[in-house]
Amino acid sequence: MLLGKIDQACHDLRLLQDRFFADHQAMLTELCRVMGATLAGGGTIFFFGNGGSAAQAQHLAAEFVNRFLLDRQPLAAMALTSDAAVLTSIANDYDFSDVFRRQLAGLARPGDLAVGISTSGNSANVARALEYAREQRLVTVGFLGRDGGRCRSLCDFPLVVASDQTPRIQEVHLLLGHLLCELVESQLCTRRC
Repeated sequence: MLLGKIDQACHDLRLLQDRFFADHQAMLTELCRVMGATLAGGGTIFFFGNGGSAAQAQHLAAEFVNRFLLDRQPLAAMALTSDAAVLTSIANDYDFSDVFRRQLAGLARPGDLAVGISTSGNSANVARALEYAREQRLVTVGFLGRDGGRCRSLCDFPLVVASDQTPRIQEVHLLLGHLLCELVESQLCTRRC
């Protein structure tokens, strides 16, 4: 029974990954170009999400800032999920739906890139931040699940994992983040490492 569950999870993930990357190949190619140009031009990539997606935001920001596969200079990335004092003060003084939007208002500049991560596509604080980012002329990216929810229409690059299984969506999101980091790192290091 346990082996059957393992086999099924692996099978489901393989099918989902294959379908996602086949459907989004052109978008990912363009996103890699835009991310590289953002970083090369002195811009910053901001990651944000809730729960497991908050942890992925921190994980991916760390891969860009520190290193991924190549020994290179740090790349400007930040997770808006890391500072407990900022998060709790905004949630307390304003509203939890403002925790990412308000940080972008203080930190982001036109031309930066905002990556909202939401397995449902309907997280209110992620949607509000993406809406604000778009108004401020940031490039907006969504690591989304299901049908993309309300966040889909707020993204220049809506990367939607078409599944209703949260663990499988998160697994594809992690591979997506790692792949983008690898490709951007390789692209930038070809120019300046």
